[in-house]
Amino acid sequence: MMRHLPNLITALRFLLTGLLAVLLTCESTQAMDFFCCCIFSLAACTDWVDGYVARRYGAVTVLGKLLDPLADKLLVATALIMLIPLERIPAWVSLVILSREMLVTGLRGIASSSGIVVAASGLGKIKSIMQYIGLGILIFPVGLLPIPYLHEIGLALLYIALILTVWSGFDYFYKLRGVFLKE
Repeated sequence: MMRHLPNLITALRFLLTGLLAVLLTCESTQAMDFFCCCIFSLAACTDWVDGYVARRYGAVTVLGKLLDPLADKLLVATALIMLIPLERIPAWVSLVILSREMLVTGLRGIASSSGIVVAASGLGKIKSIMQYIGLGILIFPVGLLPIPYLHEIGLALLYIALILTVWSGFDYFYKLRGVFLKE
């Protein structure tokens, strides 16, 4: 059972992401936004939990190595896209972040086909945490807590995540430049 638990947690993240996408299409109310924030936060936490369980119990699988980063990217992409029509994120920010994610995923695939395993960098992990926090704040309902400029704070954190996203993307390409030189 422990061997499959991390993959089940990852599967839960896929389900929560689908639920989040549907709920973010509903009318934006404080209650709905709070519920969406809870769903997003739970899904984001499963990113850490599945990895912890997999490492702690030696339950790292090939399927998990494939699905975990895919689930992470799908969760972030869902929030980035669904927050555009709610006017909480400029479309260009979502485009830059999603473009980097696709480029790095492609680069990792090319490296993998050359026998090079690309582990997530510390910078990439910090980027993910900043994305999760910024997006979570942007989903959270304004006015529920007496915090002025809540969404502006979330957007500022997302801009920091954007810088880290671009920086870590260049870092991946620089570290793996040898993959391109072999071609």
